[in-house]
Amino acid sequence: MTLSPRDPVPVTRLSSFYLFYYAALGAFTPYWSLFLTARGMSVTAISVMMGIWYATRIVAPTTWTSIAAASSRPIRWLRVGTVLTLITFCAFLLPLPEPWMFPAMVVFCFFYNAVMPQFESITLTHLGNDSHRYGLIRVWGSLGFIAVVMGFGWLIDGNGGPGHAHLLPWMMLPLFALLVVSAFANDYARDLHRAHGDASGFWQIVRKPQVLAFFVAAFMEQLSFGPYYTFFSVYMDHHGYATSTLGLLWTVGVVFEVGVFFTIGRFFRRFDASWMLLIALVSSTLRWAATALYPENLPVMLVAQSAHALGFAAFFAAAMQMLATYFPGRLNGHGQGLLYGFSSGVGGVLGALIAGQLWTIDQGRTAFLAGSGFALAGALLCFFAISLPLLRAARRRHAS
Repeated sequence: MTLSPRDPVPVTRLSSFYLFYYAALGAFTPYWSLFLTARGMSVTAISVMMGIWYATRIVAPTTWTSIAAASSRPIRWLRVGTVLTLITFCAFLLPLPEPWMFPAMVVFCFFYNAVMPQFESITLTHLGNDSHRYGLIRVWGSLGFIAVVMGFGWLIDGNGGPGHAHLLPWMMLPLFALLVVSAFANDYARDLHRAHGDASGFWQIVRKPQVLAFFVAAFMEQLSFGPYYTFFSVYMDHHGYATSTLGLLWTVGVVFEVGVFFTIGRFFRRFDASWMLLIALVSSTLRWAATALYPENLPVMLVAQSAHALGFAAFFAAAMQMLATYFPGRLNGHGQGLLYGFSSGVGGVLGALIAGQLWTIDQGRTAFLAGSGFALAGALLCFFAISLPLLRAARRRHAS
């Protein structure tokens, strides 16, 4: 499925969606726990709130991609999803009582998590056999993330520090409005028609050992990120870091992430993506161990944060390559839904809840050590179930 010269990749339109989606995530991921703290919520309540973000990933991606696949005009559902994301987010502009914060979070996170897997499929319909170019489009999401993390950190500090993080929803609102604009500017590369038997063919692929191992390894990686996504800002604040320094720590990894997205296509042209998946899992193992053991050492933390380029960017790019291989054509949307739903969704919610339970032991050290253990388990599974069999098969072919 190679695009003809008459069907060029609309890089600007595709990049804009990643830009605004991840710019909003650049406000949500590092600062939302500070916003919830400013609202007076406890650590346990915050872990539940952040767990909701991942819990909705269990159902939202598969639900939305299934609805879109059954529609005669699937692009409508991307646009509906972004509009509903904007509308439901407006609830946080109101002085909601704490019990109402939870249902508001459920509804908002459902729609926010629903749209990206569908858009990933839209991007891949444009790229076709040139999926190695994915990083050059996805990198704009990283640039948006960097700009917002740094800019919002400065603004929160400039308005009195973490106690004034209640301004965050007003700061995020324009980003969701721009996401809606981008959704209406984008479309699939070609008409998509519902294919009979896709579901049965999809599950036949999922049952293959290497595919199952891929999803479980991705699950373990997401599980390991639980303490980071839920409490890293609180963890750093506890160890005396200013909000502006916190913004720097969040940004360091994403800066290196940009470099990974620009260059990783060369790696995929020479090596199987499973090797990059393995490298990413090993890097996360070391990163969480360093975060647990040396939180007050700024140089160590900067190096640990730079590993985000591998643990997130390289991991995600490798996952997209493997999904494109395992689930070609129309099946890719279902694969995206399962990756987001099971690996990111179930792994994310369990990671957040486990982090909340372990946090009270010693204010985060045990939680991050557990994250290191989860990533190590994923790395071992990836090596023995995916990379090593591929290596043995390659040697047999060479010998013959």
